[in-house]
Amino acid sequence: MKLTLREIAAHVSGKVIGDPGINVSGVSEIQSSLPGTITFLGNPKYKKFLTETQAEAIFVSDEDHLKGKNGILVSNPQLAMAQTLGLFFPDSEPESFVHSMTSIDSTVAIGKNVTIDPGAVIQGDAIIGEACWIGPNTVIGTNVTLGKNCRTKANVTIYHDSMIGNNVIIHSGTSVGCDGFGFVTENSVHEKIPQTGNVVIGNDVEIGSNCAIDRATIGTTSIGDMTKIDNLVHIAHNVKVGKGCLITAGFAVAGSSEIGDYCTFAGQVGVAPHVKIGPNSIFAAKSGVTKSLEGGKVYAGFPAREIKEHNKREALLTEITRMRQKLDQLIQDRKER
Repeated sequence: MKLTLREIAAHVSGKVIGDPGINVSGVSEIQSSLPGTITFLGNPKYKKFLTETQAEAIFVSDEDHLKGKNGILVSNPQLAMAQTLGLFFPDSEPESFVHSMTSIDSTVAIGKNVTIDPGAVIQGDAIIGEACWIGPNTVIGTNVTLGKNCRTKANVTIYHDSMIGNNVIIHSGTSVGCDGFGFVTENSVHEKIPQTGNVVIGNDVEIGSNCAIDRATIGTTSIGDMTKIDNLVHIAHNVKVGKGCLITAGFAVAGSSEIGDYCTFAGQVGVAPHVKIGPNSIFAAKSGVTKSLEGGKVYAGFPAREIKEHNKREALLTEITRMRQKLDQLIQDRKER
């Protein structure tokens, strides 16, 4: 498949700089660009690769970066790259069918244009919305609701009473609605607390592979619209995650915590139970949230503090270490005299 620069620019609402008739057959990274492709400058750190790129054209946000090369001027080169990848690699549309090697209860309601792959198990009173695609060996429990245009990849488990919105993607190995970690200890015996609630997931949510989203003990564990969750994430019982959050790999949040809208969590962040995090918060990797925090700030460290305060403390500790080393050296020098 080949597209002209003019066609790509129209798709991404960009302005062609140079020859609009150039043919492009794919997208490549700027540090390892290939002839016949279009690349992008999304991070200023990669400007050094502009002079040696072999790509036919470049997505840029500043025309001066092209230095005579062909390109497309856009406000967000990374977004333009994503939109162009969609042109060359459109989502596959399955033929609607239900494989013979499935187990589907007679009470299940299945919408139009649904695909159900072999090995899938769908239990009583579940509702599968229009244009859903249920992957191989997926298990959908009783009274589960899937909205329209949802896709579960292979080996997904959605426990009973879970409610999934429209346009939700759940990747392989993830469990939604498994029991929360609830126990009461008396006389050295751990008594399990029945987990009687459910999970509610909003619209346009994507959940990565091998995640666990626990059902509530009582009530609901919820994930808001447009939230995107990476692989290997744990959402505990009764947690409330707002809309538009970005949660990366290794994140874990303990029970009954609340996360505001549009929060961003880097890798391996941990959140203690029963805390509230305000909207538009950003957490650096390996931060540990031990108390409630207001929104609209960047946090780092353990315990998590505003990143300016964290950096000051780190600098102070470094300076104290240096002073201690100098003092030790002075003492050693005096002993040797």
